[in-house]
Amino acid sequence: MSTEEHVDQERAEKAVRELLLAIGEDPDREGLRLTPHRIANMYAELFSGVREDPGKHLETFFTERYDEMVIVRDISFHSVCEHHFMPFIGTAHVAYMPDGRVVGVSKLARVIETFSHRPQVQERLTTQIADLIMSKLQPKGVAVVLMAEHTCMTIRGVKKPGSRMITSALRGIFKTNLATRSEFMSFFQNGR
Repeated sequence: MSTEEHVDQERAEKAVRELLLAIGEDPDREGLRLTPHRIANMYAELFSGVREDPGKHLETFFTERYDEMVIVRDISFHSVCEHHFMPFIGTAHVAYMPDGRVVGVSKLARVIETFSHRPQVQERLTTQIADLIMSKLQPKGVAVVLMAEHTCMTIRGVKKPGSRMITSALRGIFKTNLATRSEFMSFFQNGR
């Protein structure tokens, strides 16, 4: 199913046209004539995760007797804040302690991609990623840290460019064992 099939293109285009009229623009002028179509296509892409099941990315795993920390850091992501429909852009750091199941590294990035392609808040996004990994892989623990710049704060409202929001979700051993949590935090805080 293409991303266009996830969005009612005609309805989205009509809504954008109405928005242009509401702000006092002429949607029929040369520069704006195709804007409703382009924005409808953009929303289809940005919100492609609305109807996608992120759990499908963790259905294939490998049985391994590996019980040390697995970390994937600096996974870039972008999402749209559901409060103002403005982007937030950042990086995700994910770790898990396998308990017999490991997953291909790209699958973790795909989980983040699917959840982030929905109207979101960063707190929920962080929790969704951690909870899904915990549920599907059943590891000893999961840690997720997201760091993002929210354009709803940097280019409008309070206008504080460069501000970054940091959220974390700790599950299992990452929540109960200070040494494990500290080891994870050191991997992205110190740039190693």
